[in-house]
Order: sequence, then C-alpha cells, then structure tokens
Amino acid sequence: MLSTIARPFGVLLMWLYELTTNYGVAIILFALIVKLIMMPFQIKSKKSMARTTRLQPQVKELEKQYGSDPQKYQMEVQKLYRENHINPMSGCLWTLLPFPILLALYQAIRFPLTIMMGVPGSLLEEGGAILEKLNSMNFTSTLNKAYEQISQSQFITEHFSDFAGLSDKLKQLSYNFLGLDLAQQPKWNFFMDTDWSSPAVWGKALALFLIPVLAAVITFLSTKLNASTAGNDDSTANTMKSLNYTMPLITLVFGFMMPAAIGLYWICSMGFSAIQDAVLNKRIKAQLADEEADYRQRMAEKEAKLEAKRKETERLYAENGGSFQNKNTSKSKIQKNLKDAQRAKESEWERQHAKAEETAEEITGRVGKRTYARGRAYDPDRYKNTESRADDAGDYQD
Repeated sequence: MLSTIARPFGVLLMWLYELTTNYGVAIILFALIVKLIMMPFQIKSKKSMARTTRLQPQVKELEKQYGSDPQKYQMEVQKLYRENHINPMSGCLWTLLPFPILLALYQAIRFPLTIMMGVPGSLLEEGGAILEKLNSMNFTSTLNKAYEQISQSQFITEHFSDFAGLSDKLKQLSYNFLGLDLAQQPKWNFFMDTDWSSPAVWGKALALFLIPVLAAVITFLSTKLNASTAGNDDSTANTMKSLNYTMPLITLVFGFMMPAAIGLYWICSMGFSAIQDAVLNKRIKAQLADEEADYRQRMAEKEAKLEAKRKETERLYAENGGSFQNKNTSKSKIQKNLKDAQRAKESEWERQHAKAEETAEEITGRVGKRTYARGRAYDPDRYKNTESRADDAGDYQD
C-alpha cells in the first residue's frame, strides 16, 4: 500500500535526476515542487490561524461571561468560530501534512530500484535474474538491511554493463552531491571512530553529521515563525507549543536513522517554508487588516439595527398599552398566543360562573323563619319585633 502511494514520488524524483544528472539537485527541486503544490493550502492555513488570533478578544469576553459553565463556554466559542467560518485546528492539520509526504519520499529513496526505476520486484527476489547476478558477482551490502536496495543500486551503477540486459527499467544512479554520499546514514558518534588524520575522511563525516542538526535547527525556527500567526486559544496554542519542540526533536532523531538524502530534503523543505512565511506574513496581515475594518463596520451596522429595533419595540409597546403584536412573530407563535388568550378568557368565565352558581345556591338554601337560621326568611330584628309586638298587645289589653 505504502509503495503504491510512494510510486508517483519516486517517478518524479527519478525524472528530476535524469533532468539534472545530480541526485542532490533532484532532491532540492523535488522539495521546491512539493512546496509550490502545497502553497495554496498552507496560505489558507495561515489565514485561518491569523483570523483565529483576531477573534481572541471576543473569546476572552466569552470566557468572562461563561467561565463558570465550561460546556456553555465551549458552545459559544464554537458558535463564534462557525459564524466567522474558522476551523481553529485547520492550521495545525496543514502543518502536519508534510510528514506523509516525507514518508512517501523515504520509501522512494529506500527502494530506488522498485519504486524510482520501476524494476519488477520478482527480479530482486530469490531466483530473480538481478539477485542471481548480484550473488554471482559476490555483492555485499555496505548498508544495513533496511537500505539494502540502495546499496544494490550503487553496485549496479558501478557494473552497469553487466546488468543492463536483465531489465530495461534499470538506470544508473549516483548519490554523490558536493562530495557527499547521500545514501549514507549520518553518525551521531562519528567523533569516536573517525580518522582525524585525514581531512577528506573526517570532513565528510562532519558534513553528514551536520545535516540532521541543521535540519532540526531550521525546523525549530520555521515552527516558531509559523506560530506567530497561530491562534492563542488553548487548543491551538497547546498544539503549536508541542510542535515547536517535538518536530525538531523528531527531525534530529530520524535524521540519524535515515539516509542523508532525507535530511537534505527536510532542510530544503523547511528553508522554503521559512522564505514563504516571511513573504506571506506581510501580505496576509494586510488582507486581515482590511477584513478587520470590514468586520468592525458590519458589527457596527448590526448593532445600529438592533438598537433601532429595540427602540421601535419600546415605542409600539407604549402605544399599545403594554402589549402589541410583532409583525415578525411566526405564525405558530401567533396561534399559540391566541390559544393562551382564549384559555385565559375561558378560565375567567368559569371562575365567575362558578361564583355566580355558588351565590345562587346560598339564596336557594334559605328556608323557614328559624331564629338562628340564616336562610331566605332570616330576620336579624325578629326578637326585637316580637318584644315590640308583645308591648303593643299589653297596651291593647290595658
């Protein structure tokens, strides 16, 4: 699977080598082409990171407002980014994209015969014509098992006339660049086993040693420069801070584990990135300044509309005695309000009707003219009237 993905990279690298007849120059041009292809995506990434930085004051305000509710705070921040068409993690994702390309290039460099030249793998397996020829010529790899095919290609290049008829895919390939063998692995401990009496020996060993070191330094500087336009929110800032140290460290470690050609590619790739960032930063800052001015104008217009709407609402509210129907109210809400009003009227009618019935029952229940009965014939002056009648009766008898 990985070999299939790496095949186009190998074909491109082989074409550049045939064009320049120099392996180091082919690596440099390969890095430049990849950078040009990736440039539109990286520009988009840098703009996204810069826009994220622009929104940090609003993010801080949301943090003050919803700091006690982390879930609500995250929802509001995501809403803010969504309204401004920003993905905070997009910058980091595009920053990590060069690693798959580096892995594909590593496969192409590691297998120059099958991936770069397209030689059938069966010819290099047990019983294959090329492998049988190598064994018959007492070939011994000068590199470790992982890079045996590089050593095979170097041997075939030195004895090309003996192998040319075995496959029309075979080509001569030299790894020399400025006197260095880019197929060699730099040694981190070359100080301990180098012949210091011969400058030709220790000079090349030192140059190979400096390739991973220089790659790590350039990676660190490039990531620091790239972080200048990154957002300051927690997720992006933590990711960029981690990359500032992990990427140079990974570059240094793998630089001593892989052929020097990989280190040369990484130096060129990071160098081109630094130049690109220096050029684009000014341009992006100018564009973002225009966007910021436009954004502020739109926000001011939005605030003015909201204020005008608020004042109009207050005016209508006052004119209609504390109640009015907003023309923007949805049909479902209008129907709900009508139903609520109808229910309120029905409840009031039922309350009043129940009170009337209760009063009627009280009137109907007043029967007889009992002394303490408060019925229909109740007379609070009954006894007084009785005494008056008795006095009248006595007067009459007298």
